[in-house]
Amino acid sequence: MAAAERDRILDLARNVHEPNWLTVGLNSIPQQLAGAVECERTATAIAEWAPMLVPGLLQTLDYNRSMKKASGLSEADTELRVMLSASRREVITRRSDPVSFNAFIGEAALFEPIGTAEVMVEQLDQLVEFASRDNIAVRMVPLRTGWHPGLLGPFVLYEFDDITPVVHFEHYSSGAFIPAEHDVDEYRSAIQQIESLAMDERTSVEFIVEAKATWER
Repeated sequence: MAAAERDRILDLARNVHEPNWLTVGLNSIPQQLAGAVECERTATAIAEWAPMLVPGLLQTLDYNRSMKKASGLSEADTELRVMLSASRREVITRRSDPVSFNAFIGEAALFEPIGTAEVMVEQLDQLVEFASRDNIAVRMVPLRTGWHPGLLGPFVLYEFDDITPVVHFEHYSSGAFIPAEHDVDEYRSAIQQIESLAMDERTSVEFIVEAKATWER
């Protein structure tokens, strides 16, 4: 990546809290990725709703790689993005002051075949491992619960010490950061509603283990 392009992305990330910071994809690294990395780096708490896929911070290399390959990326771009995704995990695994991460995951994410059965087994094993960490809560949300705001799509809520919280959501090739207070409050309410439907942490782990056994068979 050219130095000028790198500096442009970093500048966008630093200004992620400007109102209605809408991003579109780049040919190399999407702008929203730069913003997400900056939010993760400075957040004190993250809550994510992931209805169909394992949250990015909890993905194994092979799970992430399988998604990138299926999307048609070249091998070089796939490996670049996989390594970038892996490096982001440090915010929840570092020994000193790791970010508090509440992951709410839809039941469908455990059964959607991303890669081979072996890839899925490894991914679910890693979910259980992450769930054992003090700073990470993994909560499964079952199907057939009726309507709730999470049915409208995935999103991430970032909380900070000294600046306004930010909501991030992304689609196939674009994404947006929403810092407006009334919008953030709506997403906070959505998280609360999703949490009220979610299994507790212990039951969630048991559910993941059962799903892993299905893949093993």
